[in-house]
Amino acid sequence: MKKLLGIFGLLVVVFVATAVANPQFVSAYNLQNLITWTSLFGIISIGVAFVIITGGIDLSIGSVIGLVGSLMAWLLTQKGWSIPLTLATVLVLSLLIGLAHGLLITKVRLQPFVVTLCGLLLYRGMARYITDDQSQGFGNSFDGLRQIAIGKLQVTGAFALPVSVFILTAIAVVAWVILDRTIWGRYLLALGRNETATRYSGINTDAMKILAYVICSLLAGVGGILFSLNLNSIQPSGLGEFYELYAIAAAVLGGCSLRGGEGTIIGVIIGTAVMRVLYNAINILGIPTHLEFAIIGAVILAGVVADELVKRIAAKRAATRQLEAK
Repeated sequence: MKKLLGIFGLLVVVFVATAVANPQFVSAYNLQNLITWTSLFGIISIGVAFVIITGGIDLSIGSVIGLVGSLMAWLLTQKGWSIPLTLATVLVLSLLIGLAHGLLITKVRLQPFVVTLCGLLLYRGMARYITDDQSQGFGNSFDGLRQIAIGKLQVTGAFALPVSVFILTAIAVVAWVILDRTIWGRYLLALGRNETATRYSGINTDAMKILAYVICSLLAGVGGILFSLNLNSIQPSGLGEFYELYAIAAAVLGGCSLRGGEGTIIGVIIGTAVMRVLYNAINILGIPTHLEFAIIGAVILAGVVADELVKRIAAKRAATRQLEAK
């Protein structure tokens, strides 16, 4: 809870400071844009959180987004496939990618870093090959489909909530139920804390790892659909590039430990919001975009270092109390 309050406090500080420096930050248009991109990145960040909680990592998220988005546009516009068949195809493909990752890691005993790094290269190459490295788009032919990414629910005369925030909410609720209210969630957390002990307890750790990677890739696929529909101009070589770093950073900033065994869904969403508010603040305050990654990286590093120091202090206090009790 303290960690959540800390990251939420950081979000409030950055938000208020940016609003004071430039009131345009809280304009209806900018807030709608901020909520939209927070929702989209929040979806893929929830996916990678499941993998990180097990002590793993997935570097292929951005390339899965690029492959799914490019393939969907290509199938709809170039091959004339129906919308239901296309969506089913790209989502099944996402599931199969996650399953392949899980099997290679659990059965072939390859390192998650190696498997997903190879995936990063492989899926990006596939996207460029299938589309002949040509830009894809939906034009005006699929406006109804695009509403799931760009649609808005009017709240006031000037402000409307993006539909994507409702998609994020639904996914977050399901993810929270899985992680906090089911036995599988407890297994995932236990796996991250101590894999050997979890295996000796009779839990099928391989199945839990596979489940985590399948969830991660599936949500990356959902993200690929939404990102491509939102942009309506898809570069196979560029869509999703570096998105895996944003997702991993948001999950870690939101309380997921890279050692595994720790993390909450609400923390991941707050972490994602911090990342997007920072990005938006850099742009709206006129800070040179060359410093974008440097500033975001510095904030993330500061947050992780502070978290580690707090953990050490808490551990020392706990040890001191135990000695005093004896």
